[in-house]
Amino acid sequence: MSDQDLARGDAAESPAVAPSATPPGAPGAPGEGTPSYLTHREIIQVMIGLMAGMFLAALDQSIVGTALPQIVSDLGGLEHLSWVVTAYLLTSTASTPLWGKISDLNGRRPMFQAAIIIFLVGSLIAGAATSMTMLIAGRAVQGLGGGGLIALALAIIGDIVPPRERGRYQGMFGAVFGVSSVAGPLLGGFFTDGPGWRWIFWLNIPVGLAALFITSRALHMPVVRRDHRIDYLGAAVIVASVTSILLYTSWAGAEYGWTDPFSLALLIGGLVLAVVFVVVERRAEEPIIPMHLFGRPVFRWSVLFAFLLGMAMFGGIVYLPIYLQVVRGFSPTESGLALLPMVVGIFITSVGSGLLISRTGRYKRFPIMGAIITLASLLLLTQLEADTPFWLFSLYTFLLGAGLGFTMQTVVVAVQNDVALRDLGASTSAVTFFRSMGGAFGTALFGAVLTARLEHYLAASLPAGSGGSVGGSLGDIAAIQSLPAEIRTPVLDAFMQAIQDLFLVAVPFVAVAIVVAFLIPEKPLKTRQDAEGEPAPMALE
Repeated sequence: MSDQDLARGDAAESPAVAPSATPPGAPGAPGEGTPSYLTHREIIQVMIGLMAGMFLAALDQSIVGTALPQIVSDLGGLEHLSWVVTAYLLTSTASTPLWGKISDLNGRRPMFQAAIIIFLVGSLIAGAATSMTMLIAGRAVQGLGGGGLIALALAIIGDIVPPRERGRYQGMFGAVFGVSSVAGPLLGGFFTDGPGWRWIFWLNIPVGLAALFITSRALHMPVVRRDHRIDYLGAAVIVASVTSILLYTSWAGAEYGWTDPFSLALLIGGLVLAVVFVVVERRAEEPIIPMHLFGRPVFRWSVLFAFLLGMAMFGGIVYLPIYLQVVRGFSPTESGLALLPMVVGIFITSVGSGLLISRTGRYKRFPIMGAIITLASLLLLTQLEADTPFWLFSLYTFLLGAGLGFTMQTVVVAVQNDVALRDLGASTSAVTFFRSMGGAFGTALFGAVLTARLEHYLAASLPAGSGGSVGGSLGDIAAIQSLPAEIRTPVLDAFMQAIQDLFLVAVPFVAVAIVVAFLIPEKPLKTRQDAEGEPAPMALE
């Protein structure tokens, strides 16, 4: 009998979902330490709140980019501009594994609601900012909450839905994450051109309050109480390590050279702290990221796959608008609309693969297919020209979105299916953490490639003596468009060639991801999470 037949047999003997209202210890209650799954109707109610929270967190990773020029005009502080993005990236990435572990210890719902509140406080600070320093502080607080919103939304689905059924719901989350990431530049441009950039942050308030209300009313989960100690040392070390490495990727090449002594000190310090973190976690009673998880092939290869695809995803999302706005002359709003085919691709394959996973109980084919399609799309994007027909550009971006949609949440389903219940939050947040780190490295690496190749092509194509007049215009799209024709044409050609090289650099990383996808073992999806000796739930959240 095949694994698929066994999985179907299990599903016939045990319902895929069970109501959560039965108190622990009552007749018909789940056994000790097993999760109490919700009905489909209850899950849909909860998902509205969870998806609203994830939408906010993913949206704010990219929404401020198109508003930055106007923000600088209003608040000043041009020298601190990069920190508006970096502050959010730092705190959201560094806090992600902490949220997962703390929720394993103290319950998922209160931690998710705490993340919403923190995110809203940050939004209020950012929206009311009267200086660049105040805006950066608000963005840092936002990121602290945003790290919890993404990781805990996925972990909560693991609590309320059995592994066999998670694909259909996780696929919806993948669509929300991808759509919001791509829609960020579009909405940022819309608000900046319309009511003003502060509405980028004010918008979060009603959506966040709605998510808080829905989860308070609909999300009732058993709380497992057990004696524990929070790993404060591990938390401090991982935050310091991630901060050092991300600062290196953010500053090197832009404010400092890649081999500048200060840059290298940040990189070496971050790597040393990462080694220290492993040593600390091996000795901790309740580690932030349990090291034994890396002994499980599904987890080990899945987090590596998430890291590699994170690089490709954020590279495409961040640098495709540069092609549209600089080379094609689109406005920020128009460039966001031009990326809608990518949104459609993400939505179709993310939701579709989730439904197929739930129907068949098999997931391995989707990371493989997604990585292959992503690789093909990147190769096609290296052929972009200034006069590429828009329908062809749309096809390329649709394929990129389709490839990413096949991969984004599939590995989360695989990891959640493989780990014990007590490690559900930590393992889920670890996948999100490594994907975010991949995105940070990818953004920095591709930015360095773009800058280096742009300088190379400009030096080869600009008329003699014109380089000095162009240098100050490269960061201002309007200034580029206003250059004299004899200078603007080679500048746009240089941008086009540099962008082609950027996508070419991404190809080998996705090629490695294809190999890694084949190494992820496929295990039959369970109909109930293995609790492995968890204590019985004591109350409902």
